[in-house]
Amino acid sequence: QVQLVESGGGLVQAGGSLRLSCAASGIIFSIFPMGWYRQAPGKQRELVAAITSGGTTNYADSVKGRFTISRDNAKNTVYLQMNSLKPEDTAVYYCKVRYKNFDYWGQGTQVTVSS
Repeated sequence: QVQLVESGGGLVQAGGSLRLSCAASGIIFSIFPMGWYRQAPGKQRELVAAITSGGTTNYADSVKGRFTISRDNAKNTVYLQMNSLKPEDTAVYYCKVRYKNFDYWGQGTQVTVSS
C-alpha cells in the first residue's frame, strides 16, 4: 500500500531554517508528482510547493524565494527546504501523492516558528 512518512519538523525562531523530508513507499516514486501542503489552526489546507517527475517546481506566492522543493528518486524521498521562516509559516506540513485517482497523505509534521 502507499505510505508517506514526513519528518523534520520542529520549533525554530523566526529567520531560521528547517528541512522536511517525506519518504514514500508502495509506488514507483520517480514517475509521480509530489506536493507539500500545510494547514494552520482554523485554516484550510493549502499547497506550499509541488514538483513533477521531471523536476519542474511551483510554489505558493507566500513561500517563493524562501522554500525549495526537491526530490531524490533513489531514496524515494521528497524534501522541503525552508529558509527565512516566519511565524505565519507555523502549521502542520503534509506531503501528498495522487495515485490511481486517490490522494494519499502522510501523517504530517508540526512546524512552529516563534517570533
